[in-house]
Amino acid sequence: MISTVTSPSSSVGSELRRWRELRSLSQLALATQAEVSTRHVSYVENGRSRPTPEMIVRLAEVLRVPMAEQNRLLLAGGFAPRYPHRATDDDALAPVMAGLRGLLDAHAPYPALLLDDRWDVVDANRSVDALLVGCDPCLLEPPLNVIRLCLHPRGIAPRIRNLLVWRAHLLHQLGRRITHTGGDPALVALRDEVTAYPSDGEPPARPLADPVVPLEIEMGGDILRFFSVASQIESASDVTLHGLHLETFVPADARTRQALSP
Repeated sequence: MISTVTSPSSSVGSELRRWRELRSLSQLALATQAEVSTRHVSYVENGRSRPTPEMIVRLAEVLRVPMAEQNRLLLAGGFAPRYPHRATDDDALAPVMAGLRGLLDAHAPYPALLLDDRWDVVDANRSVDALLVGCDPCLLEPPLNVIRLCLHPRGIAPRIRNLLVWRAHLLHQLGRRITHTGGDPALVALRDEVTAYPSDGEPPARPLADPVVPLEIEMGGDILRFFSVASQIESASDVTLHGLHLETFVPADARTRQALSP
């Protein structure tokens, strides 16, 4: 029986090549942007040269590899991870998490959520409760996933009046995240799940005059319209914080603003 042992250099090299191909870059383009020789990139990818941790990070940053995946590349190269990956309740993250929760509360009376990089809810303000009325309690068990909740027939979907348009918007965002993460299996599984939910066909063409894609949802007998704004921490050096984003919903018309005014 013949066994094959994969060296760290060949393992990290093949992964870097996979990321380069995902980003549709040639070896020359990657080498130029990383300010190294094309030969060196070639040697790294085919395992003839073992990259230093600094070189792995340099190439990964050019390739827009997410922080968690950079850690995996370093491990594949035989090096320690560069970025810490703490739980959200870790004491070291407490000041940042408190600040994010303050932003959630400050957005009231409009809905706002703190989501991880798979759209699972980390926290939310009280205004979100009104969006969840009538949802199957099973869908509200943690981890509560916003995309699943929006598109599931026992979730919010029956109250979304422009469901086809909103569904297309969410699937587009999900597809972009899958590409960004290099094919995160959990996100691919989520896409497979939600695309299998019943659908009434393709969304109608959106009028070019619309400046945003609105969420039109029935709440308390009214049809309210929101647009969403996503924001992230630009200076994060922790994997958990880097994956978080605030999703805030802003009234898209005066009627919605008036209906939610205290």
